Parts: sequence; structure tokens; C-alpha cells
Amino acid sequence: MESATSRASTASGAAQKRTKICVYCGSSAGNDPAHAEAARSLARLMAANKIDLVYGGGTVGLMGEVAKTLVALAGPQSVHGIIPEALVRYERDPTYTSKQLKSENNKRLALPEESVFGMTTVVEDMHTRKRMMAQEVIAGGPGSGFIALSGGYGTVEELFETATWNQLGIHNKGICVLNINGFYDGILAWIKNSVGEGFIHGDNKRIIAEAKTPEEAIQALKDYKVSDSVYKLSWGKE
Repeated sequence: MESATSRASTASGAAQKRTKICVYCGSSAGNDPAHAEAARSLARLMAANKIDLVYGGGTVGLMGEVAKTLVALAGPQSVHGIIPEALVRYERDPTYTSKQLKSENNKRLALPEESVFGMTTVVEDMHTRKRMMAQEVIAGGPGSGFIALSGGYGTVEELFETATWNQLGIHNKGICVLNINGFYDGILAWIKNSVGEGFIHGDNKRIIAEAKTPEEAIQALKDYKVSDSVYKLSWGKE
């Protein structure tokens, strides 16, 4: 029989489980300063609410803005970047990046630039990057989930893969686009059209939530309810 002490210890451990948000965003800052400001605002709100960041490991563009802002407020331990080795030269500012980044077996490296951008894990490929980011969110505390800031092909690909995993029952975490100045209006219109044309069914139309502000985005993850229309499948430990 489980003792009262054991139960208390388990409860205490669960209470200490930190919320983790994976932020998908561009390695460019975009032409409108509103995109970078949204990244910084989201990071400030995450710091105020003791929320940790998991992201693609870049130090440039919106990636760099959200990471360095959160590190400045909450310390390097609040940020974990996961980046494929092939993308280091494109997504990390050489001013801050160590010359020796290669790691074995996806081990986290202790890098000098951690004090600016947080902890970094260098992996072999994109699939490993996305799997590890998702696993951290899935293991996170209440309110954990995925937020897409503005970005290009990579950001949208990650957003839709995460939405697909939700639909297939691989995870049950919230997904939200932070729709700055109508950036995601086209994708939201596509979802609506797909529902009308019979390609997205039932309540799956709300798998991706919309927010106009960082406050709304974090609240959307807290309030997120899994669609009744998702597949009830068994995926093991993928």
C-alpha cells in the first residue's frame, strides 16, 4: 500500500512540473517590427508566468528574439533550443556560436552562448528535432502546448504536422497561431474552406486556435480542449 509520505512526495513532484511551450517561428525577423515585438512580448509573458520555452535552437530572427528575451528575464535554464547540425550555419549567429557544436547521441552541449540564448541540443536531423520538441511539451505541466509566431515554410510545416499529430491522437496538447496583423488569415481561411468542402470533419476545425495577443495565446493553451472528432488511436511511445 502506498504510504501517505509517498503520496505527498508524488503530489509535490507533480505540482513542480513546469509548463512548457514550444514556439515555432521564423529565423528571419520579417519586414514589420510588429512580428519581433510579438516574439519579445510572448517571452516576457512566459517569464512572468514561469513558463519554459522549447524551440528550434536558432539565435537569429524571431527565434533569437523570443529566446534571448526569456533568458534575460528567467535565466538559461528556462530555454531549450533543439537544432539539426546542418542548420547551425543558417539559424545561429556566428557572433555567438561556438566553433565546435557537434554532439553525439543528441546530448545537450554546454555552450558559452547559453547565457544569452539558453540551453542547446544539436541533433542529426529535422525529425529528431521535432520529436524531441514535442516530447518536452507532452511531458510538461498544465497549459503546455504549441504556439506559432510568424514564419515561413518551416514554421507552417511544423504547425501543420503538430496539428496532424493532434488529430491522429499522438498528443493532446493545445496548438495556437499568434495572428499578428492578419499574418495567419490565409491559413485560417483555408481551414474554414476545408471544413466546407468536407476535408476537415466535425470539431477538428478548432484543432488550431487563433490568438491576436500573447495573453490570448497562453490562455488558449490553458483552456484547450481536445476535439471530440480526433482519432482514438494507440501510438505506443512515438
